[in-house]
Amino acid sequence: MKRYRNLHGHSGVAAYEYGDGFIRIRFVNGDAYEYTDEATGREHVANMQKLAQAGLGLATYVSRFAHDAYARKL
Repeated sequence: MKRYRNLHGHSGVAAYEYGDGFIRIRFVNGDAYEYTDEATGREHVANMQKLAQAGLGLATYVSRFAHDAYARKL
């Protein structure tokens, strides 16, 4: 996984990785989840991928729009 840039310095996201149709996110507490187009929705996965690249807003987005819509806990 790639370390999350965390531009504001107080994100709950530690790292991420993504590919076609999925994103995996590891949080600072050690929990990791996989979000997929099928489970979470294509638009949400695409938005999370963009936020992960930007290093800003990913934890907030997950808590607002995708919290329990993960495909699996890793």
